Amino acid sequence: MAEQVALVIGGILGGLLLLLLIGVSCYLWKRLCATFTYEELSGTTAASSTQGDKLCPPDARTQASRPPGVPFVVPPSLQSRDQVALSSREWAQAPRDPCPAPELLPHATGSSFGEACPVGTINPELYKILEDKSETDVPEGCLGRLWFSVEYQREAERLLVGLIKAQRLQAPSEACRPLVKLHLLPDERRFLQSKTKCRTNSPQFDEHFIFQVSSKSVTQRVLRFSVYHVDRQGKHQLLGQVLFPLKKETLAGDCPRIIWRDLEAENLEPPSEFGDLQFCLSYNDRLNRLTVVVLRAKGLQLQEDMSFVSVFVKVSLMNHNKFVKCKKTSAVLGSTNPVYNETFSFKADPAELDTASLSLTVLQSAEGDRSHELGRLVVGPYMYTRGKELEHWNEMLSKPKELVRRWHALCRTTEP
Repeated sequence: MAEQVALVIGGILGGLLLLLLIGVSCYLWKRLCATFTYEELSGTTAASSTQGDKLCPPDARTQASRPPGVPFVVPPSLQSRDQVALSSREWAQAPRDPCPAPELLPHATGSSFGEACPVGTINPELYKILEDKSETDVPEGCLGRLWFSVEYQREAERLLVGLIKAQRLQAPSEACRPLVKLHLLPDERRFLQSKTKCRTNSPQFDEHFIFQVSSKSVTQRVLRFSVYHVDRQGKHQLLGQVLFPLKKETLAGDCPRIIWRDLEAENLEPPSEFGDLQFCLSYNDRLNRLTVVVLRAKGLQLQEDMSFVSVFVKVSLMNHNKFVKCKKTSAVLGSTNPVYNETFSFKADPAELDTASLSLTVLQSAEGDRSHELGRLVVGPYMYTRGKELEHWNEMLSKPKELVRRWHALCRTTEP
């Protein structure tokens, strides 16, 4: 009986020893396999770094070298990660990978990833300025387009004008030789002039001009750009002009504003007896909005000294000859050819257009708030107008949402 108990105990102990040997053997085998695997990876490090020359900067490969005694290589993305104990209210910032995976960019022209820029550098191709619509969106029949900048220095009382470029000038048959003259109206005698460009319809000027003008009168001035073609005999042929009123909104700010305007033809017709007024009409049938853009007047007969007289335009909406609403432009001091470029809108239903009309009156004001009428005109349907005023109204109705521009002669309805 004692022998049987001893055999059982011996069998149990032998089985336990056998299991222990098997476990130790498996553990040692796994360690041996892991050691061989890391040694194989470290042996191929040189080959992998050679392929990474197109992706990683040289300093990244230097950081990825294996120190002696370490059987594996730490990935570069983990070398710059700091171990920071975070509380529940703290946020960790993701580390930057010095060897990022390349991305195929729309502007890439080569097939090699070596053209990709490392993180932290600026790729100029990504910051190209989108094409400006002013370069391509040119209406048909346009005489050309002009780009310029305006800045006013109040302390020095200087107006800085930058003449940038022009495009699509409608020159004669021969090659265009453009030239630009700058006037600060109402002064017609003095002007500044650009250099003459040779054989180009889209000249690049990049010139700067300075006008000395006081801060009190600068908002009453108008900047005029006259674009000429200089022929072989040296004669100047006007291609078009741009009139730019110097409003407070335009001169606000500490940096120059880049502006573009389309050239317009000069009106060579002599002014009428009491002067002429140019304005645009437009009607939006969806918004039920009647829009009036008062542009300029010419040939006005002022009654007093020009230096003390200001001229403005009053726009009145009438219905059945009854007053509905009135709006006024800003006053321009001392000019018989004032420029406004101001827009007004009136609410008008389509059913009211057959009985509505617009009255535009040019007034001069002097000291003491005295106003004197210089001229007046009415545009509207057949009930109120005839001739050019009726044609202007009908053209507005036939071209919805489009600005229709025309000159109109002023007339006197009352004695001064």
